[in-house]
Amino acid sequence: MGTMPLMGTPTDELLHELTRAGVRPGDEVIVPSYGTSEAAEAVLLAGARPVFVDIDAHSYCIDPAAVAEALTPRTAAVVAVHTFGHPADMAALTALGRRHGVLVIGHGAVREPAGEILRRQANAAYLDGKLRGVLTPAVAPGVEHTYQQYVVRVPGNGRPDRDAFARTLRSRGVVCHVPVQTPAHRTARFRRDLWLAETERAADECLALPVDPAMSRRELQRVVSACNALGGLLQSAA
Repeated sequence: MGTMPLMGTPTDELLHELTRAGVRPGDEVIVPSYGTSEAAEAVLLAGARPVFVDIDAHSYCIDPAAVAEALTPRTAAVVAVHTFGHPADMAALTALGRRHGVLVIGHGAVREPAGEILRRQANAAYLDGKLRGVLTPAVAPGVEHTYQQYVVRVPGNGRPDRDAFARTLRSRGVVCHVPVQTPAHRTARFRRDLWLAETERAADECLALPVDPAMSRRELQRVVSACNALGGLLQSAA
């Protein structure tokens, strides 16, 4: 089957798409665990079972190879969430869906003025070129990253170093946050006995830095200075 794009849909609209596509109780729907639980919640509301799979280590979107491994005769659909502004690999997922007769639903893209996207992309490019000691966002060839969140990886020993890094940045006036504290498959509502390696690693290492369109160059420089000073220390200790 083909692809049904959803642009910025909340849970109820995703639920409508699932039910309109014929997803019924007893069906399975493949979703990412990393990110919000919105997709999994819509699947439950449709009476189906969310099947959690791993993400691509670079885009943080659902991994087509992991989707292929999770397909069963009960799979009715795949929800491909566009994460942090990076689009999921819809070409690979759509081809996979067509081969297996499974609907692929794109979810989570955000419509906004082109000027805001361009400014955020420019801010992200500045940070890409200046930051040291953290891993800046990767962008797959041929796609547009809109940087709804500018997510870096903090080097070191995972969550303890990342959380200490974040606390120090905040103490220096840099607003930052952990984009995904707990993957959906480890929450009480959706708990599964799974080990999703890239999902777990991203949850431990990722930190979202400010990249708002209205940020001044001085504000961006403050982010760079704070991160580079601490990132260098963490890198030396790793």
